[in-house]
Amino acid sequence: MKTFLILSTLLFFCGSSFGQNQNISNGNIFDGEPYLSINPENPKHMVVAWMGYLPLTNVLIKTRVTFNGGQTWSNINSIVHAKPVYGSADPSIEFDASGNIFLSFIDYSRSIDSGAVYVSKSTNGGLNWGAAVEAISAHSDRGKYPIDRPWMSIDHSGGVNDGNIYVTSMSSKVFGPIAPPYRPYFVVSTAGCSSFNPWVYLDTNNWFAGNTVAQPMPTNCVSSNGTFHAIYPSYLIAQSFFARYIIASSNDAGNSFTYHTVLNLSSGISDTLSKKGYLIRSNPANANHLAFFYLNKVHGNIDVFMSESFDEGAIWTSGIRINDDPIANNRMQDLLWADFDVNGNLVVSWRDRRNGTDSTYTTSSEIWGAYRSKDSTSFSANFKLSDNIVPYDTILSFSGNDFMCIKLMDDTLNAVWGDTRNGKLNIWFRQLSMTGTTLLTQKISSENIPNIRIYPNPVKAIVNIESKNLQQIAIYDMAGNKILEKENENSADKMKINLEKYSAGTYLIEVTTSEGIKTTKIIKE
Repeated sequence: MKTFLILSTLLFFCGSSFGQNQNISNGNIFDGEPYLSINPENPKHMVVAWMGYLPLTNVLIKTRVTFNGGQTWSNINSIVHAKPVYGSADPSIEFDASGNIFLSFIDYSRSIDSGAVYVSKSTNGGLNWGAAVEAISAHSDRGKYPIDRPWMSIDHSGGVNDGNIYVTSMSSKVFGPIAPPYRPYFVVSTAGCSSFNPWVYLDTNNWFAGNTVAQPMPTNCVSSNGTFHAIYPSYLIAQSFFARYIIASSNDAGNSFTYHTVLNLSSGISDTLSKKGYLIRSNPANANHLAFFYLNKVHGNIDVFMSESFDEGAIWTSGIRINDDPIANNRMQDLLWADFDVNGNLVVSWRDRRNGTDSTYTTSSEIWGAYRSKDSTSFSANFKLSDNIVPYDTILSFSGNDFMCIKLMDDTLNAVWGDTRNGKLNIWFRQLSMTGTTLLTQKISSENIPNIRIYPNPVKAIVNIESKNLQQIAIYDMAGNKILEKENENSADKMKINLEKYSAGTYLIEVTTSEGIKTTKIIKE
């Protein structure tokens, strides 16, 4: 029994990880894990961030902004890597009360054993981003690499901690196996992102994440009274025979925490493909009201559940099933998200397979949702968010598409998610009135791939670069140092770079065009 419980717990808490740096869908573009944020003072001002991939490049964080409620969007903005050899992943994005926007993400390279969680700031509505500030590095906790799946929340309370930026994270498996114990991490900026305070463990004695859950991802939020909350998974028999979710709360910017059990788990989810993310959200209209969203297999299939607390996390209700397809109908759900609006209305979304053909992760799917009014104790009938049912694509089995995102404001649901309806994983945006009227459906991540020729490769001296709308060429060594840069001053479709004086070895060539950036390796003989 103990062996089964440990195994099922491991499977249940199988966390998300970094995105894969390859386009495995045979499409032209990989776009994953979108995050949407809306200006609390202007619902027409929205910013979307996601992981974007172009062939022969590392994954980038990309952003777009709209100032007219999604009718039109800005050009795609690619966030510059801290080092050219880095790849990025795991964006989250939030406004502060002054209209500044903050973007958290990871930037890392396994090959040079380096990386960090970074936060960038935009002061012009998301059109441009300032220099990234390190929140926690791969070597902050030596050998633990605490830079996977960071989530960020900002205090909007108007209290003494207003404007604080909170980031949580977990260890990454990308750099290799991590030895137990496994810990969740917490870091805060009390200086508006100009710097971050020293990091701390989020768990503590009697409330440890334990030695079994290798990636105890914390999910976090800040209540309207300025209290920070985070929930993380735990399994340590010395503390509890059950696997459980634990909530850590702090009303003093992380100087101290109180802990409670959210729920105990008697069994886990054995499906290794499903996206098992979980989420905590606070009700802006009631600082005592928290909601926790998670997947549960109590009825035999994977369903979307919610548990609530009305005393800031001390006591939690029994979980309720949100998806309203027939119970035990041999269909699974995953990829959940949720949001309260300022009045306390609640919307939940997930990837739904009720109209698929079988019980597996690999059947066709849609995006569905459920709405609960602040004046109601139950959810309305489920509704579809996506326009059509999407056949399964193998790219959905990999990391880099583990989350979707929704925001509810002024009785309007705004949603972003990735699906493969056109044969490649793209980000889609939908705006839906809670009266049931579709306001807008768009593909957010549409862009062109630069058509670039680089030859010869390997090269002894002169390398040729051909493309329309060439702007700039840069050469980097494998440590990420820029050794050469050349502007296309004549607007030519062909440029030449002389590498004769450089030592033999492998270099990175970064080609910038008006359509995007392409980075690839080149061998100098």
